[in-house]
Amino acid sequence: MKYKGLIVLFILTLFISACSSNTEQSHQSHSFNGDLQEKTTSTDVLPAFLKGHSEEIGLVYQAAGKSTELLQWIPCYCGCADSAGHKSSMNCFVKKINEDGSVVWDDHGTRCGVCLQIAAESIKMKQEGKSIKEIRHYIDEKYKVGYAKPTNTPMPL
Repeated sequence: MKYKGLIVLFILTLFISACSSNTEQSHQSHSFNGDLQEKTTSTDVLPAFLKGHSEEIGLVYQAAGKSTELLQWIPCYCGCADSAGHKSSMNCFVKKINEDGSVVWDDHGTRCGVCLQIAAESIKMKQEGKSIKEIRHYIDEKYKVGYAKPTNTPMPL
């Protein structure tokens, strides 16, 4: 996929530093925890809250929007289960995709290097042909020590 090289670049950028928007038909609101949420017409329309953030963050958001079927099975280890009520890594970027294809994005991932790294690693591994279970096992092992309690994410089927 065309995102592969960009995801690799982003992962390298994360190690160097700790931490394109289209607003067509978007609507912003704040969640109970202060995260900004914005609805756009599809995963092809990124949220306006990405304006001012690095291109790499935008690329992770773009890839995450297209990878919800993977990220819904991957836990996040940043503490967002308690602070934001997230259920998986997907929720750090996408609250939900509606039946009409519209997307409610969440800006939590713009402020969290752990979220960005878990999503980028997971998507890269999927592009390399790893199964969702293999990716889940890798993430669980890598982040089980030294990180916050994971989201209560169900195991992949």
